[in-house]
Amino acid sequence: MDFDLNDDQRMLQESVARMLASAYGDFTRRRTYQEQPDGFDRRVWQEYAQSGLLSLNIPERYGGLGQGAVETFFVMEAFGGSLALEPFLTSSVLGAALVRHGGSEALQAQILPHVADGTAILALAQVERNSRADLGFVEFAALEDDGHYVLNGDKSVVLGGGAATHVIVSARTAGASGDPLGISLFIVDAGSAGITRRVYATQDGMQAAEISFRDVRVPAAAALGVPGQGLAILTRGVDEAIAGLCAEAVGAMDALTAMTVEYLKTRRQFGVPIASFQALQHRAVDMRMALEQARSMAIYAALCVADGDEATRRWAVSAAKVQIGQAARFIGQQAVQLHGGIGMTMEYKAGHYFKRLTMIDAQFGDWRHHLRGLAARAA
Repeated sequence: MDFDLNDDQRMLQESVARMLASAYGDFTRRRTYQEQPDGFDRRVWQEYAQSGLLSLNIPERYGGLGQGAVETFFVMEAFGGSLALEPFLTSSVLGAALVRHGGSEALQAQILPHVADGTAILALAQVERNSRADLGFVEFAALEDDGHYVLNGDKSVVLGGGAATHVIVSARTAGASGDPLGISLFIVDAGSAGITRRVYATQDGMQAAEISFRDVRVPAAAALGVPGQGLAILTRGVDEAIAGLCAEAVGAMDALTAMTVEYLKTRRQFGVPIASFQALQHRAVDMRMALEQARSMAIYAALCVADGDEATRRWAVSAAKVQIGQAARFIGQQAVQLHGGIGMTMEYKAGHYFKRLTMIDAQFGDWRHHLRGLAARAA
């Protein structure tokens, strides 16, 4: 199999690297972005839109570039290396995937062009108080009423929920809380009457929101897919998001490993660089080995995520999540220990990489959750 990049992929990789270097080359800029109301800089977001980055996963018929998970891999890898804050994953990867796979032609034509030009930002409201990592656990209620659905309930840890113009919400239209059938997806204008949002900063410096829905009416045309059969659409969209998260983790681990090796070369003890100590050389090599194993699994997930067979896709995504979750924990711990006290200061990037890697592992189920799923499927 040929893993060499074609000319278009190489140009994409280089252009994204230049864009993020301009926006995040100075680490102090990241802190100024965090202090803005949305937790990121809207001017940077518009630069992404003007460059075509936000249209990467949008079909050409809606003004997009019509690219896939491999191209998304390059973008998310660069985001991870830069510790970028913008909601590219939640809107242009996950949100766009859910609309593509479940939305009617009219709904796609209404939403996707605005995702591409940056005027619409999507967020998935899926997590509930008792759901943990189970996508099929939904208690949030949607009751049919004269061509509309009335939504009632609360959603937690909605990533990018504060800046979102539209929220994709999972709701139960039939069955009990854990039933795979009876789950529906609706795309809702975030400014609708009855919606309240409480925005807060997460440990990795990004933003999430608690969103409450009280008698929020949405037209039946706002449903993604057939009502009651939304779990398959949700699972497929989340698989694409996990593949993107794996790529982001690889970018963060790569940058953190390189930063650690450079520190070992410059930090001196007993009159010599500590990189000359064989024990520390071994630890740096172990970090590099874990990184390359994680990179291979992330590429594998990106190659498999478009597979129409759910079992194949889920196996690849879960296997990648397990490998990358373990690698991220190992590399993060090693980096902080090898840096010493400076590794966890707010002014130095190493600790911020470790925090972001920890949050990536927790999103959509940590590596232990996915390992249990792999074991159950194998049995």
